[in-house]
Amino acid sequence: MTSAAVEILGLGLGILGWVGVILACGLPMWQVAAFIDVNIVVAQTIWEGLWMNCVVQSTGQMQCKVYDSILALPPEVQAGRALTVIVALLGLVALMVTVVGAQCTNCIQAGKMKSRIVIAGGSIYILCGVLVLIPLCWFANIVISDFYDPTVPSSRKREIGAALYIGWAAAALLLFGGCLICFCSCSQRDETSLPVKYSAPRRPTSNGEYDKKNYV
Repeated sequence: MTSAAVEILGLGLGILGWVGVILACGLPMWQVAAFIDVNIVVAQTIWEGLWMNCVVQSTGQMQCKVYDSILALPPEVQAGRALTVIVALLGLVALMVTVVGAQCTNCIQAGKMKSRIVIAGGSIYILCGVLVLIPLCWFANIVISDFYDPTVPSSRKREIGAALYIGWAAAALLLFGGCLICFCSCSQRDETSLPVKYSAPRRPTSNGEYDKKNYV
């Protein structure tokens, strides 16, 4: 019962991480305008994401525009698009695979195959967590490098947006949830695969020798 509860917990964390990746992918706040000038009162704030950029006016109005050309985008944006979409699809596959092999479902008869299927689902969740970290860390490195680069104008400097923090939290949930699923499945398989040995009492016969049937 404890192993099944931990497995469900890992699946729940994986689902939350998967939803977090989708949310981070759609948000336009991967990098935001940095306010480093003397006059901090600005008329607009710039948000830049994977699919669009937005301008938020001081009055609260927001205007967003989808990028016109995919090939004209920087390589980090193109890689971020591709990897986040792949992670979203792999997360769906991991969810279906884990549910099929979970202890709380009867899609497959309990045994080694069921444990292997759950381990495959947990491994896919771990892979999703690793893949989504690539564009997140890539973006963060570029933003930080440009911020401290004196050759970059102040108007072009950016700061890390909220979408990156959401993505990092989602990656942590995916990694932790996948590890929990794999750990519970491995421990369950080890418990079920332990050999059980039976030994009959060794009684000597009338002539002082042990009967051969005691060695079965």
